[in-house]
Amino acid sequence: MNNTAQQDVSALSFEQAVEELERIVSALERDVAALDKSIEIYERGEALKKHCEALLKAAEDRIEKIRLDRAGRPQGVEPLDAE
Repeated sequence: MNNTAQQDVSALSFEQAVEELERIVSALERDVAALDKSIEIYERGEALKKHCEALLKAAEDRIEKIRLDRAGRPQGVEPLDAE
């Protein structure tokens, strides 16, 4: 793995990581890069994908659902059941 794939993705926001991942997918679909470069950007894409998955999991863990009473008024929150 070279420097491009090793660049720290953990500092990227979800939106930045997705945007870069979309550019990588587009480049790979166009098949314009040499094999070595394609492997390099694929590895970077894998790192970005894992980062995005971790950010999504963290967001899911923070989501709460609002409990309502019989009249439909909010009564508090509880963790959202992740399935």
